Amino acid sequence: MAQGTNSISLSVRIGICAPSTPFSREAADRVLALAARTHPQAELIFDEQCFLAEGHFAGNDKQRTDSFVALANDPSIDAIWFARGGYGAARIAEAAIGQLGDGSKKKIYLGYSDAGNLLGALYREAIGEVAHGPMPSDIARQGGEQAVCRALDWIVHRQQDVLEPGLTAGKKYAAFNLMTLAMMTGTKLMPNLRDHIVLIEETSEYLYAFDRAMFHLSGNLEAHGLAGIKLGRIGDIPENDRPFGESAEDIARRWCDRANIPYLGQADIGHDADNKIVPFGLLNI
Repeated sequence: MAQGTNSISLSVRIGICAPSTPFSREAADRVLALAARTHPQAELIFDEQCFLAEGHFAGNDKQRTDSFVALANDPSIDAIWFARGGYGAARIAEAAIGQLGDGSKKKIYLGYSDAGNLLGALYREAIGEVAHGPMPSDIARQGGEQAVCRALDWIVHRQQDVLEPGLTAGKKYAAFNLMTLAMMTGTKLMPNLRDHIVLIEETSEYLYAFDRAMFHLSGNLEAHGLAGIKLGRIGDIPENDRPFGESAEDIARRWCDRANIPYLGQADIGHDADNKIVPFGLLNI
């Protein structure tokens, strides 16, 4: 099942699977080499499934489900790190969560973007320690080595300086890509976010699509008793044939006001190498 480990004595075993789209062996080799230099305590285990390709996906639904379930249930694995986003995790999350046993409950789970479907479902079922943060795919970004090291700092060392700087001890948090969270609302993957501050980010969406998603999300979350919403970076906004007339923050404020959800300002998360880590649940630091 596994390929690629560091060659010295190691203490933290990190299983890597791709629940959405394929990862490349070249990128995996770069991540392995970086981890060997910077985090020799970590053993990175890229499941062969990461490198499969079936249409858009990293293997078919069963292959992606089986890979995640096997790693999550393996008691020798300390953490699950999702390789990359794209689309696909929503198709397998419900079935995968239903197959998890005791071995899955004491792990760290880390990722963002489309992996938010699994993060949300895991958090809903109180399985493991879930966090929104960088993935191996970020190695391809400018500054991507720092992003990968930030993730490993959290998994291996639990360093506090890699967390989103606005987090406050004693409060509950969750973080998602906006479109992922909006589509998750009303489904069996949606966690209970009552009393949580929810951080959202987005990339490569027209502002009218961002507005539409905020309409759907705020309407669904109005009755959930959120403690508030913070807005991460909204990157790579395509240029429409006419200006939308509002910024992403204007849109977020307006829909929060309509839904009586406190808008709490900006957050240091996004689809970029500066993406900081947000653990789900009550923050104890």
